[in-house]
Amino acid sequence: MVTFAHTDRGTDETDWAASGLATLAEMALDPQELSAMRFVVLAAHPDDESLGAGGLLALLHALGANVEVLLCTAGEASHPASATMTPGQLAAIRLDEFAAAMEVLGLTGCWRFLGLPDGGLNDRTLEISARLREAITRHPGNPEQLAIVAPYRADGHADHDVLGATAADVAREGGHALLEYPIWYWLWASPEDAAWQSWARLPLGLEQQAAKKAAMAVHASQVLPLSELAGDEALLSVGFLAHFQRAFETFAWTRPGAAAAGSAAQSAPHTSADAQRIFDAVHSTSDDPWQYTTRWYERRKRTLTLAALPQEKYQSGLEIGCSIGTLTAELAGRCVSLLAVDASSTALELAAQRLAPYPGVSIRQLTLPAEWPKGRYDLVVVSEVGYYLAPVELERLLTRVEAAMAPGGTLLLCHWRHPVSGWELDGDSVHTLARNRLRWRTAALYQERDFVLEALEAPTDPGTLEA
Repeated sequence: MVTFAHTDRGTDETDWAASGLATLAEMALDPQELSAMRFVVLAAHPDDESLGAGGLLALLHALGANVEVLLCTAGEASHPASATMTPGQLAAIRLDEFAAAMEVLGLTGCWRFLGLPDGGLNDRTLEISARLREAITRHPGNPEQLAIVAPYRADGHADHDVLGATAADVAREGGHALLEYPIWYWLWASPEDAAWQSWARLPLGLEQQAAKKAAMAVHASQVLPLSELAGDEALLSVGFLAHFQRAFETFAWTRPGAAAAGSAAQSAPHTSADAQRIFDAVHSTSDDPWQYTTRWYERRKRTLTLAALPQEKYQSGLEIGCSIGTLTAELAGRCVSLLAVDASSTALELAAQRLAPYPGVSIRQLTLPAEWPKGRYDLVVVSEVGYYLAPVELERLLTRVEAAMAPGGTLLLCHWRHPVSGWELDGDSVHTLARNRLRWRTAALYQERDFVLEALEAPTDPGTLEA
């Protein structure tokens, strides 16, 4: 249990700014996708929505997305020692402020007040679940096209934690996406905490930043003193508010497929130990199961992959997860020697035929990271394979890569950005984990709706990490 007070100085925003927070992977949702989705937003108290998700709400309004906000409490307990304001009076003021903030964000008439007690949500989880499900039924459609937005379930405030956990349960049961927004986390946590490093970043345009700033200012009972008397001090300090003046918002993002994967009703996620069996079966039914050779998407992606390599020629390359060797054949022209490995013997039989004309290429059947080839490499390619590993396996793979990489060498990552059924990770989380684990310089970065492509450059001095 986290213990903190709003009067704590907490972690300064300059520390968060220096942490690499601004380099988190962006949410893989383009404006067209966002406008087609439905959103049910939960706020424990008036101002939660503006602080944690005001930029998102302004963006959704601008895109014409379907949005409904559920305000659980009136926040009447924010100033328990006030000498000038009763809880009832404060509740009326805060509800007026919330309505004004909704107007600023373009959501007038798109919210409902549930009338639950401030500080008492822990005893009302069944009612919250029922009201949330009721709201979802008001916005019918594909379950995966509906997202629940709620406070971070480990934010440290009891009401926030309960609301986030309840939202997570409903999202998992219904197969919905879940966006959790942290608020008090920025006060009590520090950049050394591991939680934020797997989150996603939503860049905000100038219009969204201005709307969020205006919405936050509307909550005057929280950002300004109620009076000069003791007990009426401003609840949200200038230093704390600085966390919400960034050019982006940060969310713990659970995709629809990922939410269900952890459910007890589902089988355990696959690991690399399953890889040979699974991919042997896939390749036994087709000599090109993913249409590597025929789809324009795949041919274009290979062209972009080759263009992203910062060096024209590499002495020794390693391709992890080569499948039938389509990318391998094109990498061959950029490497003096190239080792291509895969867990599937069936895939490698097909790759051997394709790669026979390339004398500098060799292939081996290996199940990584448990197995690893000897040698030193100045190019390692991990394309469409990272999410077939459990997080601990990916961590070990990156350790292997780091140990085998020549100074100044290139790690090339390319991955599909959508949920991968039956596996724990997706493309964005693979890249985030790699970036945070290695701390190498990003030599190239390209991302679009369907895939992310990134080249990381190892330091020339192995003892030097990216600043």
